[in-house]
Amino acid sequence: MSLVYGLIRAGQTSWSDTGVIVCLTVGAVALAAFIVAEGRVAHPMFDISLLRTPTFAGASIAAFAMNGSLYAVLLFLVIYLQDVLGTGLRLAIISVAQLVTATIAGRLSERVPVRWLIGPGLMLVGVGLILMAGLSGSSNWTHFIPGFIVAGLGAGLVNPPLASTAIGVVPPPQAGMASGVNTTFRQIGIAAGIAALGSIFTTAMLHHLAYASPLASSAPRIAAMVRQGQVGQLIASQPPSRRGEVALAIKAAFAAGLNDLLYVTAGLALLGAVCALLLIRSKDFVSRSEPTAVPTGYAPAGDAPTDTDRVSQVRSA
Repeated sequence: MSLVYGLIRAGQTSWSDTGVIVCLTVGAVALAAFIVAEGRVAHPMFDISLLRTPTFAGASIAAFAMNGSLYAVLLFLVIYLQDVLGTGLRLAIISVAQLVTATIAGRLSERVPVRWLIGPGLMLVGVGLILMAGLSGSSNWTHFIPGFIVAGLGAGLVNPPLASTAIGVVPPPQAGMASGVNTTFRQIGIAAGIAALGSIFTTAMLHHLAYASPLASSAPRIAAMVRQGQVGQLIASQPPSRRGEVALAIKAAFAAGLNDLLYVTAGLALLGAVCALLLIRSKDFVSRSEPTAVPTGYAPAGDAPTDTDRVSQVRSA
């Protein structure tokens, strides 16, 4: 939490702020202490040795990359579409595209090596994010359609097999821990992703607003209100004669900041794709097809005497 708060605070102040440095340092020390402690206890909450298995490490990286890229940047896409363009419902295109490939991936995961679903899926996410970039002050929501479709198709390929990959490389008694670790990497990805992207976005907004003459003096306040989804209130607070000019300046600055976020998250998704393709291996999966030993003296249900058999035995006696 200290790391996440440090990233958030950096966006509100600066990276050289004393509070930011303290939070990031405390977070790094606490993380190192956790790793050391988990490596020494008899029954760790997170068995660090699991990361020595390439497939488990690849699945964890993929989980972080998936949530830290597309799902983290969705927050800023929602604000842009809803508050700036007034068309938030169009984001559902991603969900529809994701549903299509998720159904297919769920069936293919038993026949195709999962790295050929997770890796290419993250690549599609990265390509989709790049297609969304290139925004300007005059861009319309239709600019996002190709990127929404491609990224949604990619996310649908990643999510179904990703959940089973983490638990597929550990013995059954460790399945709960593996699932929890994979979920944690997802949560860290989206939390740290949103915090880091918020810092990048604020810096980009301040940079572009500095060149917008009507807003240069109040750039920090405007950037904060935009991040909080208060674009409408911000524009309404301006004199009527300036609202049009202010709206155009905010739209252009927001588009420029969002471009930076889309390129950064695309890079993260593509990096996750490479790691998934290189690390996830079929030979790491634990076989669960061995027959279960039957206790001595146990009769399967199908061989148990029926009521008719018991009656016949009584009569013959």
